[in-house]
Amino acid sequence: MTHDDWAAARAARERGDHATELRLYRLMAEKGDARAQEILGAIYESGRGVPENHVEALKWYRKAAEQGDASAQNSLGIMCEGGLGVPRSHVEAAKWYRRAAEQGNANAQHNLGNCYESGQGVPQNYDEAVKWFRKAANQRHPMAQANLGVMYEYGHGVLQDLVEAHKWFILSVSGFLASEAKNRGIAMRNRDQIAARMTPEQIAESQKRARAWKPE
Repeated sequence: MTHDDWAAARAARERGDHATELRLYRLMAEKGDARAQEILGAIYESGRGVPENHVEALKWYRKAAEQGDASAQNSLGIMCEGGLGVPRSHVEAAKWYRRAAEQGNANAQHNLGNCYESGQGVPQNYDEAVKWFRKAANQRHPMAQANLGVMYEYGHGVLQDLVEAHKWFILSVSGFLASEAKNRGIAMRNRDQIAARMTPEQIAESQKRARAWKPE
């Protein structure tokens, strides 16, 4: 697809012309463009300018996912996990999360970590959960950072370490957007609750680690 095709579709969205946006993305999607297929899936999932349609969303996500689009693979996993447009299957969800996670998609890495932490779709494995949470956390994914903090708090897959747990909660709180106030509030509560169990020296050390942290 040409640069002009994409520019026209983006311009249609910016001016709120959803009919034109849909028409352009559909033209590109029907010609096999995986990115356009993924976007078309998102349009139908969210109901942006069209009636919400999970079956149609699933169809386009699958087309893009089968071409290797990591974002579509993660979205397809979410649809399978939630039973949206398809019978619920945690095994299918984990399969698609893994495909996207192995391509470096941070959302999928976090979601796969959740699968291993809970044992849904895969055998429960805290070591694997920590591995995938850490990969996403190192991409500054705030929820993965919070979940990594929980793993350190309880010693799941790692040695229990309240200082390290507190560090990850600090980083998580700072990473959430203003629109993610609910999740940010949960991370703040976790941070403050664990701080109540720590000495002033431990808190100072965790704050120092958080300031010095850089993605691995």
